[in-house]
Amino acid sequence: MAEGRVDWAASLVEELRKNFLKGKTRSYEWRVGQMRRLIQMIEERESEIMQALSDDLCKSQIESFIQEISMAKESCKLVIKELKRWMKPEKAKTGLTTFPSSAEIVSEPVGVVLVISAWNYPFVLSLDPVIGAISAGNAVVLKPSEISPATSSLFAKILPEYVDTSVVRVVEGSVGETTALLEQQWDKIHYTGNSKVARIVMTAAAKHLTPVVLELGGKSPVIVDSNVNLEVAAKRITVGKWGSNNGQACIAPDYVITPKSFAPKLVDALKSTLEEFYGKDPSESKDLSRIVNSNHFKRLTNLLDDEKVSDKIVYGGQRDEKHLYIAPTILLDAPEDSLIMKEEIFGPLMCIVTVDKVEDSFDVINSKAKPLAAYLFTKDKKLEKMFVSSISAGGMLINDTTLHFANPTLPFGGVGESGIGSYHGKFSFDAFSHKKGVLYRTFGGEASARYPPFTPRKQRVLRALLTGDFVGLILNLIGWSKA
Repeated sequence: MAEGRVDWAASLVEELRKNFLKGKTRSYEWRVGQMRRLIQMIEERESEIMQALSDDLCKSQIESFIQEISMAKESCKLVIKELKRWMKPEKAKTGLTTFPSSAEIVSEPVGVVLVISAWNYPFVLSLDPVIGAISAGNAVVLKPSEISPATSSLFAKILPEYVDTSVVRVVEGSVGETTALLEQQWDKIHYTGNSKVARIVMTAAAKHLTPVVLELGGKSPVIVDSNVNLEVAAKRITVGKWGSNNGQACIAPDYVITPKSFAPKLVDALKSTLEEFYGKDPSESKDLSRIVNSNHFKRLTNLLDDEKVSDKIVYGGQRDEKHLYIAPTILLDAPEDSLIMKEEIFGPLMCIVTVDKVEDSFDVINSKAKPLAAYLFTKDKKLEKMFVSSISAGGMLINDTTLHFANPTLPFGGVGESGIGSYHGKFSFDAFSHKKGVLYRTFGGEASARYPPFTPRKQRVLRALLTGDFVGLILNLIGWSKA
């Protein structure tokens, strides 16, 4: 069966490469046409998309629309609006060594690409990189996550009805199918998920020297200064954590750092906000997603059942395995060696870490792997500047959480353990393009000094040219020397 999968995958890639080489994906008209068809798909199948997201994650319709459907649609619209400008060759400067000449940078598609998407935002995290790959003129295979089976099945059903299937395909399956796909030679692989699988993807890609974009995660911190508007800060942290797929988001706040003296006020504000948003019994709220499956439910309950944090829960902690429900939970000062402080949470649990003074937060963050996102709430401009300059993270946001993901003019990607490469907007186009440098010359402008035999005079001319000694160059060209 494994051999059969590999043969099937090889045949698929060969077919797509043959169709790609025919050149149809390179035209502006084809690329924009695919964007219009994707918009049509999103509009016509919105109710089916929402149902799939509800089946997979119990997402509310408004969360599905705001965080997945509308964002994918806006990505298509941005391509339609900007693609002609993105595709236009970029003029480049030339120097005296190539005079007379002109130069430009041409964006060309890399070829046949593989997109392996994630389960937590299974619609937008599947479609957004595909939009980038198509906008850059590539053939593409989408492998949706089997952990969100309803959305995966929906893509397999509806995407072929709207896109050019000679160069855009959907492949369903699990580990076997993904492994077979990774055996093939791609021109780029875009993977969204966890660092464990990312290492497998990168190892497979290395066999063919295939470049990768890895969108991973990590423990995204939030620093809360004591001078903030507490009501606003609590709302923005709450919606960024529990309003983002109930914490199952790569950029959701993982833990909060705040001064010890301010922690009680922050805890009370978060409790009040959670009750305002989701009621006294959040299990009855229609605005709170559920845990994706029983494996992740067990993983999260293991974090809570760690004896090192049993007395650290200050809010929530309730769970219902039958309905894959874990209440929004806040822990205060969980030990650094506890599981919940060592592992990425990716769920509705959030730790609050206290420090003596807010500046100590930087040492806490820098002692861990570089996160995908880092957040700061403060009115202190000096602290803002220190935060931006001293913390390394994929992206940052001051006085809010998660919204930077929605800004297409910013690159979205990680650093270190949180990822390699970036995308969104033009950065998606660039991620799936090769920037080809082109130098143009005529048959004029011959310089005898570049050709052997290299006489002493030619050597002086070349040395003067390459060291920028323009006076010496002119003197040597007219037969004089500095001496």
